[in-house]
Amino acid sequence: MTVFLIVAALLLAAALLFVLPTLLRKTAVVKPHALRDEVNLTVLRDQLRELDADLAAGTINAPAYESARQELERRVAEDVQPGVASTGATADKRWTAVGVGLSVPLVAVSLYLLLGSPAGLDPTKVTAPQDQAHAVTEEQIINMIGALAQRLQKEPDNAEGWSMLARSYNALGRFGDAADAYGRLVKLVPGDAGLLADYADTLAMSLNKSLQGEPEKLIARALAADPKNIKALALSGSAAFERRDYQGAVTQWKKILLLVPPESDIARSTVNSIGEAQAQAGQAASAQAPMAAAASAPTAVAAGAGVEVAGTVELDAALRSKVAATDTVFIFARAAQGPRFPLAVLRKQVKDLPVSFVLDDSMSMVPDAKLSGFPMVVVGARISKSGSATPSAGDFEGVTEPVRPGAKGLKIRISSQRQ
Repeated sequence: MTVFLIVAALLLAAALLFVLPTLLRKTAVVKPHALRDEVNLTVLRDQLRELDADLAAGTINAPAYESARQELERRVAEDVQPGVASTGATADKRWTAVGVGLSVPLVAVSLYLLLGSPAGLDPTKVTAPQDQAHAVTEEQIINMIGALAQRLQKEPDNAEGWSMLARSYNALGRFGDAADAYGRLVKLVPGDAGLLADYADTLAMSLNKSLQGEPEKLIARALAADPKNIKALALSGSAAFERRDYQGAVTQWKKILLLVPPESDIARSTVNSIGEAQAQAGQAASAQAPMAAAASAPTAVAAGAGVEVAGTVELDAALRSKVAATDTVFIFARAAQGPRFPLAVLRKQVKDLPVSFVLDDSMSMVPDAKLSGFPMVVVGARISKSGSATPSAGDFEGVTEPVRPGAKGLKIRISSQRQ
């Protein structure tokens, strides 16, 4: 506010500096009668000097001189009018200057008060738009939820209203209230797999994030209504993992990979979860499973339909100093064209390199996506410092050219870094 007033005052002062000096400057006012009087006085002065010269020269005597002088004085009195003071004009200009000096600021202030925003100069009345909007929005949300809850007491069959109320409570973290709202909703809309999965998820949040008990029963109802509901499958796998049924978790999560795009976030997250469950269960992808165990169990390999790829993996000597002995090594096969998730995977550690490997259908992560189902595959190995099955920048890897399932003697050299 202070800065604004200072700038405004300076601008007004600058404007007045252009006007007032001109009005206050003293300017001689030349009137017609003044010119005439000036001429008459000049003529009479010349005649008086000539008269004085004649008297001095003895051309005229004293009486004649006095008579002529009196005549000149009479003519001066008749021909020359008393001068009119010019202060009147100067005074008029000064009053004009005073008027302009007062009127310009008064007019400017009046126009600003009429057309401007004087309240904007008061910092105590200025509120940050974002803060004000945020406060209003939060208050509106709370009021709307309260009004909706009261309305639904009078309209208990309003399914859309209960759905909105449940989601609103969820957004506020009021999971107990949200679960109650979902309980009313699933009675109005029975057999909806999506609503049942949302209800199970919310109820688990209100029970310290546990899916055991009633939430798992709701998940089962959701899958009975729609066996391909992705959220219900994910929750089912999580419930199995929670009670340490790792194989059951893998079974449910593998179904998700058949329903989502291979490069989607859901697919990558699911693959990572499957790898974790398999490691916990001590299956073939476990970090501790030695390759010798697989070699000493030909019957198990044969059960995998007899399709396999085999070879060795080694680490480039230049990378030895950049990895740790306990870093995880994933050896995998994936389709040359098609889904990007592994068709078979084996987990090792850097300390095991170089190592021989065999990948077959028994190591498939998805029952309906196996080595034997694709004409060409790419076989590779990747070192992950995080131990995640999802590839990430900074991982070291090496891959083969596309080969047919059944290829043997493959040589994989881990020598490049993912960008």
